[in-house]
Amino acid sequence: MEKLFVQTSTHPYFIYTEEDIRFSITELLPKNYSSYFIITDDVVAKLYLDDCLQNFSQDQQVAHSIIPHGEQTKSVDTYYQLLTDALSYGLDRQSLIIALGGGVVGDIAGFVAATFMRGVDYIQMPTTILAHDSSVGGKVAINHELGKNLIGSFYPPKAVIYDTATLTTLAAREVRSGYAELMKEALIRDESFFHDLLGTSLAALTNDQLVSHLQSGMAIKAEIVEADERESGIRKHLNLGHTLGHALEAELGYGKLTHGEAVAIGMLFALRVSEKLFSINLPYDELYNWLEQNHYPLTLKRLNPDLLLRKMKSDKKSVHNKVHMVLVKQIGQIQDVEVPDQDLALLLDTFLRELVIE
Repeated sequence: MEKLFVQTSTHPYFIYTEEDIRFSITELLPKNYSSYFIITDDVVAKLYLDDCLQNFSQDQQVAHSIIPHGEQTKSVDTYYQLLTDALSYGLDRQSLIIALGGGVVGDIAGFVAATFMRGVDYIQMPTTILAHDSSVGGKVAINHELGKNLIGSFYPPKAVIYDTATLTTLAAREVRSGYAELMKEALIRDESFFHDLLGTSLAALTNDQLVSHLQSGMAIKAEIVEADERESGIRKHLNLGHTLGHALEAELGYGKLTHGEAVAIGMLFALRVSEKLFSINLPYDELYNWLEQNHYPLTLKRLNPDLLLRKMKSDKKSVHNKVHMVLVKQIGQIQDVEVPDQDLALLLDTFLRELVIE
Protein backbone atom coordinates (compact mmCIF):
# COMPACT_ATOMS: atom_id res chain seq x y z
CA MET A 1 0.00 0.00 0.00
CA GLU A 2 1.23 3.49 -0.88
CA LYS A 3 0.75 6.16 1.79
CA LEU A 4 1.11 9.90 1.22
CA PHE A 5 0.96 12.20 4.26
CA VAL A 6 -0.82 15.56 3.98
CA GLN A 7 -0.59 18.18 6.74
CA THR A 8 -3.33 20.80 7.01
CA SER A 9 -4.05 23.57 9.50
CA THR A 10 -6.93 21.58 11.00
CA HIS A 11 -5.61 18.01 10.93
CA PRO A 12 -3.24 15.71 9.07
CA TYR A 13 -4.47 12.86 6.91
CA PHE A 14 -3.16 10.09 4.70
CA ILE A 15 -3.84 9.26 1.07
CA TYR A 16 -3.91 5.47 0.79
CA THR A 17 -3.46 4.00 -2.68
CA GLU A 18 -3.78 0.30 -3.44
CA GLU A 19 -5.68 -2.08 -5.68
CA ASP A 20 -8.89 -3.43 -4.04
CA ILE A 21 -8.46 -1.21 -0.99
CA ARG A 22 -12.23 -0.55 -1.06
CA PHE A 23 -12.64 -3.80 0.87
CA SER A 24 -10.57 -2.42 3.79
CA ILE A 25 -12.26 0.89 4.55
CA THR A 26 -12.85 0.41 8.27
CA GLU A 27 -9.21 -0.55 8.87
CA LEU A 28 -8.10 2.87 7.63
CA LEU A 29 -10.55 5.10 9.49
CA PRO A 30 -9.11 7.28 12.27
CA LYS A 31 -11.82 6.23 14.76
CA ASN A 32 -15.21 4.53 15.14
CA TYR A 33 -18.26 6.59 14.24
CA SER A 34 -21.87 6.59 15.42
CA SER A 35 -23.11 6.07 11.85
CA TYR A 36 -21.93 6.08 8.26
CA PHE A 37 -23.47 7.81 5.23
CA ILE A 38 -22.20 6.84 1.76
CA ILE A 39 -22.88 9.33 -1.03
CA THR A 40 -22.33 8.03 -4.56
CA ASP A 41 -23.78 8.39 -8.05
CA ASP A 42 -25.93 6.10 -10.18
CA VAL A 43 -22.99 4.85 -12.26
CA VAL A 44 -20.56 4.13 -9.43
CA ALA A 45 -23.28 2.63 -7.21
CA LYS A 46 -23.85 -0.23 -9.65
CA LEU A 47 -20.14 -1.04 -9.63
CA TYR A 48 -18.83 -0.48 -6.12
CA LEU A 49 -21.52 0.40 -3.56
CA ASP A 50 -22.10 -3.21 -2.48
CA ASP A 51 -18.35 -3.73 -2.10
CA CYS A 52 -18.16 -0.77 0.28
CA LEU A 53 -21.20 -1.87 2.26
CA GLN A 54 -19.48 -5.21 2.93
CA ASN A 55 -17.05 -3.37 5.21
CA PHE A 56 -19.68 -2.81 7.88
CA SER A 57 -21.31 -5.22 10.31
CA GLN A 58 -25.04 -5.56 10.84
CA ASP A 59 -24.92 -3.70 14.15
CA GLN A 60 -23.41 -0.60 12.53
CA GLN A 61 -25.73 2.10 11.25
CA VAL A 62 -24.99 2.58 7.55
CA ALA A 63 -27.08 4.53 5.02
CA HIS A 64 -26.50 5.64 1.47
CA SER A 65 -27.84 8.09 -1.10
CA ILE A 66 -27.42 7.80 -4.86
CA ILE A 67 -27.37 10.97 -6.96
CA PRO A 68 -27.42 11.30 -10.76
CA HIS A 69 -23.96 11.37 -12.34
CA GLY A 70 -22.64 14.45 -14.10
CA GLU A 71 -21.54 18.00 -13.36
CA GLN A 72 -25.11 19.31 -13.52
CA THR A 73 -25.80 17.37 -10.30
CA LYS A 74 -23.48 19.62 -8.31
CA SER A 75 -26.38 21.95 -7.61
CA VAL A 76 -28.08 23.56 -4.64
CA ASP A 77 -31.09 21.26 -5.14
CA THR A 78 -28.99 18.08 -4.86
CA TYR A 79 -27.10 19.55 -1.92
CA TYR A 80 -30.35 20.30 -0.08
CA GLN A 81 -31.70 16.82 -0.79
CA LEU A 82 -28.56 15.22 0.63
CA LEU A 83 -28.89 17.29 3.79
CA THR A 84 -32.49 16.12 4.05
CA ASP A 85 -31.36 12.53 3.58
CA ALA A 86 -28.73 12.92 6.30
CA LEU A 87 -31.31 14.24 8.74
CA SER A 88 -33.79 11.53 7.80
CA TYR A 89 -31.17 8.82 8.35
CA GLY A 90 -30.47 10.17 11.83
CA LEU A 91 -26.88 11.32 11.31
CA ASP A 92 -25.35 13.24 14.20
CA ARG A 93 -22.12 15.12 14.83
CA GLN A 94 -20.21 11.87 15.35
CA SER A 95 -21.21 10.43 11.96
CA LEU A 96 -18.93 9.91 8.98
CA ILE A 97 -19.77 10.78 5.37
CA ILE A 98 -18.08 8.68 2.67
CA ALA A 99 -17.75 10.23 -0.79
CA LEU A 100 -17.63 7.31 -3.21
CA GLY A 101 -17.15 8.48 -6.77
CA GLY A 102 -15.50 11.04 -8.99
CA GLY A 103 -14.94 14.74 -8.53
CA VAL A 104 -18.61 15.69 -8.57
CA VAL A 105 -19.47 13.28 -5.76
CA GLY A 106 -16.38 14.31 -3.81
CA ASP A 107 -17.16 18.02 -4.09
CA ILE A 108 -20.81 17.86 -3.13
CA ALA A 109 -20.43 15.19 -0.44
CA GLY A 110 -17.55 17.17 1.06
CA PHE A 111 -19.69 20.33 1.10
CA VAL A 112 -22.50 18.43 2.79
CA ALA A 113 -19.98 17.25 5.41
CA ALA A 114 -18.62 20.79 5.87
CA THR A 115 -22.06 22.25 6.57
CA PHE A 116 -24.12 19.46 8.17
CA MET A 117 -24.45 20.36 11.87
CA ARG A 118 -21.58 22.84 11.30
CA GLY A 119 -19.27 20.09 10.10
CA VAL A 120 -18.82 16.34 10.38
CA ASP A 121 -15.96 14.08 9.32
CA TYR A 122 -15.78 12.69 5.82
CA ILE A 123 -13.44 10.62 3.68
CA GLN A 124 -12.85 10.65 -0.04
CA MET A 125 -12.98 7.42 -2.04
CA PRO A 126 -12.16 8.58 -5.59
CA THR A 127 -13.09 6.29 -8.47
CA THR A 128 -11.77 8.39 -11.36
CA ILE A 129 -8.37 9.66 -12.45
CA LEU A 130 -9.68 13.22 -12.37
CA ALA A 131 -10.56 12.85 -8.69
CA HIS A 132 -6.89 12.33 -7.80
CA ASP A 133 -6.77 16.12 -7.93
CA SER A 134 -10.13 17.13 -6.46
CA SER A 135 -10.00 14.63 -3.57
CA VAL A 136 -6.73 16.06 -2.25
CA GLY A 137 -6.64 19.46 -0.62
CA GLY A 138 -10.03 19.95 0.98
CA LYS A 139 -11.78 22.17 -1.54
CA VAL A 140 -15.48 21.30 -1.49
CA ALA A 141 -18.22 23.09 -3.41
CA ILE A 142 -21.34 23.18 -5.52
CA ASN A 143 -21.99 25.18 -8.68
CA HIS A 144 -24.10 28.26 -9.32
CA GLU A 145 -25.62 28.95 -12.70
CA LEU A 146 -23.30 31.98 -12.94
CA GLY A 147 -20.15 29.98 -12.35
CA LYS A 148 -18.53 26.80 -11.16
CA ASN A 149 -17.65 26.10 -7.52
CA LEU A 150 -18.80 29.53 -6.37
CA ILE A 151 -20.49 28.09 -3.25
CA GLY A 152 -18.08 26.10 -1.12
CA SER A 153 -15.50 25.83 1.60
CA PHE A 154 -12.02 24.60 2.51
CA TYR A 155 -12.70 21.41 4.47
CA PRO A 156 -10.09 18.63 4.38
CA PRO A 157 -11.12 14.96 4.60
CA LYS A 158 -10.03 12.59 7.35
CA ALA A 159 -8.54 10.26 4.73
CA VAL A 160 -8.39 9.59 1.01
CA ILE A 161 -8.79 5.91 0.12
CA TYR A 162 -7.90 5.46 -3.54
CA ASP A 163 -8.62 2.02 -4.99
CA THR A 164 -6.81 1.87 -8.34
CA ALA A 165 -8.87 -1.19 -9.33
CA THR A 166 -11.86 1.12 -9.80
CA LEU A 167 -10.03 2.92 -12.60
CA THR A 168 -10.18 -0.13 -14.87
CA THR A 169 -13.85 0.53 -15.57
CA LEU A 170 -13.35 4.10 -16.75
CA ALA A 171 -14.43 5.14 -20.21
CA ALA A 172 -11.78 6.65 -22.49
CA ARG A 173 -13.32 10.08 -22.03
CA GLU A 174 -12.87 9.88 -18.27
CA VAL A 175 -9.24 8.84 -18.70
CA ARG A 176 -8.66 11.89 -20.90
CA SER A 177 -10.36 14.12 -18.38
CA GLY A 178 -8.13 12.92 -15.56
CA TYR A 179 -4.94 13.19 -17.54
CA ALA A 180 -5.59 16.85 -18.27
CA GLU A 181 -5.18 17.56 -14.55
CA LEU A 182 -2.03 15.44 -14.43
CA MET A 183 -0.66 17.47 -17.33
CA LYS A 184 -1.53 20.65 -15.42
CA GLU A 185 0.41 19.48 -12.37
CA ALA A 186 3.39 18.60 -14.53
CA LEU A 187 3.43 22.06 -16.14
CA ILE A 188 3.29 23.66 -12.71
CA ARG A 189 6.13 21.78 -11.08
CA ASP A 190 7.95 19.06 -13.02
CA GLU A 191 9.39 19.29 -16.53
CA SER A 192 10.49 15.64 -16.46
CA PHE A 193 6.94 14.58 -15.57
CA PHE A 194 5.62 16.79 -18.39
CA HIS A 195 7.80 15.07 -20.98
CA ASP A 196 6.93 11.67 -19.55
CA LEU A 197 3.25 12.45 -20.11
CA LEU A 198 3.93 13.72 -23.63
CA GLY A 199 5.37 10.29 -24.40
CA THR A 200 2.30 8.49 -23.04
CA SER A 201 -0.45 7.14 -25.29
CA LEU A 202 -3.67 6.97 -23.31
CA ALA A 203 -4.95 4.22 -25.58
CA ALA A 204 -1.99 2.02 -24.61
CA LEU A 205 -1.76 3.08 -20.96
CA THR A 206 -0.49 0.39 -18.59
CA ASN A 207 -1.53 0.09 -14.96
CA ASP A 208 2.05 0.68 -13.82
CA GLN A 209 2.19 3.92 -15.83
CA LEU A 210 -1.14 5.05 -14.42
CA VAL A 211 -0.19 4.41 -10.80
CA SER A 212 3.17 6.14 -11.28
CA HIS A 213 1.51 9.18 -12.87
CA LEU A 214 -1.11 9.36 -10.12
CA GLN A 215 1.55 9.24 -7.42
CA SER A 216 3.48 12.04 -9.10
CA GLY A 217 0.38 14.20 -9.52
CA MET A 218 -0.86 13.71 -5.97
CA ALA A 219 2.58 14.43 -4.53
CA ILE A 220 2.67 17.75 -6.40
CA LYS A 221 -0.85 18.62 -5.25
CA ALA A 222 -0.13 17.65 -1.63
CA GLU A 223 3.09 19.68 -1.51
CA ILE A 224 1.33 22.79 -2.79
CA VAL A 225 -1.66 22.37 -0.47
CA GLU A 226 0.59 21.98 2.56
CA ALA A 227 2.38 25.21 1.68
CA ASP A 228 -0.79 27.20 1.00
CA GLU A 229 -3.96 25.53 2.22
CA ARG A 230 -6.28 28.54 1.82
CA GLU A 231 -5.10 29.61 -1.64
CA SER A 232 -3.52 32.91 -0.64
CA GLY A 233 -0.35 32.24 -2.67
CA ILE A 234 1.04 29.33 -4.65
CA ARG A 235 -2.09 27.17 -4.43
CA LYS A 236 -3.52 29.53 -7.05
CA HIS A 237 -1.08 27.90 -9.47
CA LEU A 238 -3.30 24.80 -9.42
CA ASN A 239 -5.85 26.88 -11.32
CA LEU A 240 -3.75 26.74 -14.48
CA GLY A 241 -6.20 26.27 -17.35
CA HIS A 242 -9.23 26.73 -15.13
CA THR A 243 -10.05 30.39 -15.83
CA LEU A 244 -11.20 29.69 -19.38
CA GLY A 245 -12.00 26.05 -18.55
CA HIS A 246 -14.63 26.95 -15.95
CA ALA A 247 -16.06 29.65 -18.23
CA LEU A 248 -16.45 27.11 -21.05
CA GLU A 249 -18.19 24.65 -18.74
CA ALA A 250 -20.65 27.30 -17.58
CA GLU A 251 -21.27 28.80 -21.02
CA LEU A 252 -21.71 25.51 -22.87
CA GLY A 253 -23.75 23.95 -20.07
CA TYR A 254 -22.32 21.65 -17.41
CA GLY A 255 -21.61 18.23 -18.84
CA LYS A 256 -21.13 19.23 -22.49
CA LEU A 257 -17.38 19.06 -21.91
CA THR A 258 -15.89 17.08 -19.06
CA HIS A 259 -13.99 19.18 -16.55
CA GLY A 260 -10.66 17.86 -17.84
CA GLU A 261 -11.59 18.51 -21.47
CA ALA A 262 -12.42 22.12 -20.61
CA VAL A 263 -9.20 22.50 -18.61
CA ALA A 264 -7.19 21.12 -21.54
CA ILE A 265 -8.51 23.91 -23.77
CA GLY A 266 -7.93 26.35 -20.93
CA MET A 267 -4.29 25.27 -20.62
CA LEU A 268 -3.74 25.88 -24.33
CA PHE A 269 -5.18 29.36 -23.91
CA ALA A 270 -3.01 30.00 -20.84
CA LEU A 271 0.09 29.08 -22.83
CA ARG A 272 -0.97 31.40 -25.69
CA VAL A 273 -1.52 34.28 -23.25
CA SER A 274 1.78 33.51 -21.53
CA GLU A 275 3.68 33.59 -24.82
CA LYS A 276 2.14 36.94 -25.70
CA LEU A 277 2.53 38.69 -22.35
CA PHE A 278 6.00 37.35 -21.52
CA SER A 279 7.33 37.38 -25.11
CA ILE A 280 8.51 33.76 -24.85
CA ASN A 281 8.10 30.45 -26.61
CA LEU A 282 6.39 27.62 -24.74
CA PRO A 283 5.58 24.01 -25.71
CA TYR A 284 2.13 24.95 -27.06
CA ASP A 285 2.47 22.84 -30.20
CA GLU A 286 3.75 19.85 -28.22
CA LEU A 287 0.79 20.04 -25.84
CA TYR A 288 -1.71 20.61 -28.66
CA ASN A 289 -0.37 17.65 -30.61
CA TRP A 290 -0.52 15.37 -27.56
CA LEU A 291 -4.09 16.41 -26.85
CA GLU A 292 -5.04 15.88 -30.49
CA GLN A 293 -3.35 12.45 -30.67
CA ASN A 294 -5.26 11.40 -27.56
CA HIS A 295 -8.59 12.55 -28.99
CA TYR A 296 -9.36 15.52 -26.76
CA PRO A 297 -12.13 17.72 -28.23
CA LEU A 298 -10.24 20.74 -29.52
CA THR A 299 -12.94 22.33 -31.65
CA LEU A 300 -15.81 24.46 -30.41
CA LYS A 301 -19.01 25.81 -31.80
CA ARG A 302 -18.97 29.57 -32.30
CA LEU A 303 -19.01 31.29 -28.93
CA ASN A 304 -19.43 34.93 -27.98
CA PRO A 305 -16.08 36.12 -26.52
CA ASP A 306 -17.87 38.83 -24.52
CA LEU A 307 -20.06 36.27 -22.76
CA LEU A 308 -17.05 34.08 -22.01
CA LEU A 309 -15.15 37.08 -20.67
CA ARG A 310 -18.09 37.86 -18.41
CA LYS A 311 -18.00 34.29 -17.10
CA MET A 312 -14.25 34.58 -16.53
CA LYS A 313 -14.86 37.74 -14.50
CA SER A 314 -17.40 35.96 -12.32
CA ASP A 315 -14.86 33.26 -11.51
CA LYS A 316 -13.91 33.14 -7.82
CA LYS A 317 -10.28 33.92 -8.73
CA SER A 318 -11.20 37.36 -10.11
CA VAL A 319 -10.36 40.41 -7.99
CA HIS A 320 -12.19 43.75 -8.30
CA ASN A 321 -13.87 42.46 -11.46
CA LYS A 322 -10.46 41.92 -13.06
CA VAL A 323 -9.46 38.57 -14.50
CA HIS A 324 -6.43 36.95 -12.89
CA MET A 325 -4.89 34.12 -14.90
CA VAL A 326 -2.30 31.57 -13.91
CA LEU A 327 0.39 31.84 -16.57
CA VAL A 328 3.57 29.94 -17.41
CA LYS A 329 6.98 31.60 -17.68
CA GLN A 330 8.60 28.21 -18.15
CA ILE A 331 7.68 24.71 -17.06
CA GLY A 332 7.83 24.77 -13.28
CA GLN A 333 7.75 28.58 -13.07
CA ILE A 334 4.21 29.89 -12.70
CA GLN A 335 2.85 33.38 -12.10
CA ASP A 336 -0.58 34.77 -11.22
CA VAL A 337 -1.20 37.78 -13.48
CA GLU A 338 -3.98 40.34 -13.80
CA VAL A 339 -4.76 40.50 -17.51
CA PRO A 340 -6.33 43.79 -18.72
CA ASP A 341 -9.78 43.40 -20.26
CA GLN A 342 -8.74 44.81 -23.61
CA ASP A 343 -5.78 42.45 -23.97
CA LEU A 344 -7.77 39.47 -22.76
CA ALA A 345 -10.67 40.14 -25.15
CA LEU A 346 -8.32 40.32 -28.13
CA LEU A 347 -6.37 37.22 -27.12
CA LEU A 348 -9.56 35.27 -26.44
CA ASP A 349 -11.11 36.24 -29.77
CA THR A 350 -7.97 35.15 -31.64
CA PHE A 351 -7.73 31.90 -29.74
CA LEU A 352 -11.38 30.99 -30.27
CA ARG A 353 -11.06 31.58 -34.01
CA GLU A 354 -8.38 28.87 -34.08
CA LEU A 355 -10.70 26.33 -32.44
CA VAL A 356 -14.08 27.19 -33.92
CA ILE A 357 -15.95 24.97 -36.33
CA GLU A 358 -19.06 26.29 -38.08
